[in-house]
Amino acid sequence: GFLTVFGMTSFPSKPVEPTILMLPTAIFLDRDGVINIEVEYLRHPSQLQLLPGAAQAIAQLNALRIPVIVVTNQAGIARGYFDEAQLVEIHRALDQLLDLSQAHIDAYYFCPHHPSAGFGDYKTDCTCRKPKPGLLIAAATHFNLDLAKCILVGDKATDIQAGQAAGCQTVLVRTGYGLTELQHARPDRVCADLLDAVCGTTHPAFG
Repeated sequence: GFLTVFGMTSFPSKPVEPTILMLPTAIFLDRDGVINIEVEYLRHPSQLQLLPGAAQAIAQLNALRIPVIVVTNQAGIARGYFDEAQLVEIHRALDQLLDLSQAHIDAYYFCPHHPSAGFGDYKTDCTCRKPKPGLLIAAATHFNLDLAKCILVGDKATDIQAGQAAGCQTVLVRTGYGLTELQHARPDRVCADLLDAVCGTTHPAFG
């Protein structure tokens, strides 16, 4: 299929104790510029550097038993800069970095396509490349999520548009491309970074 998923884990069946504020049922995160420092067409694990506070933010979500799902465009595969096996290694390395802070990603969903660049089956106008919502819809189907109760955090207008198309609440962070994308996006909230989005006062859904 056109979607490949890595890092699946099961979740405790016991529900989280209710809090004063309603918690989201899942958090969708763009990868580059949200979790790790933006590198154009990141193609090797050695290029991974976590953004300050990102691991702490994810660990807090893990502690609340909120699924953390990465949704990322990876057109570098279509362009031949790296392949799907190399992307798996990058995500394994990211898992190892997060594990140092007792944090983890529950699933990775990526789009390897590009509508006009690349070769073979990768050169296609697919339904999974953001701003289309295919990645989020696939994750929602697998995890049985109510997308209206989910939040997407991204640093690009295309992230926000994908979240909105799926019916999610959206947060634009100022890391990565966030500062330059502000004028093109209409998110529900704007936050300094992922940690601010999770535990700051700028987003009431997190408290």
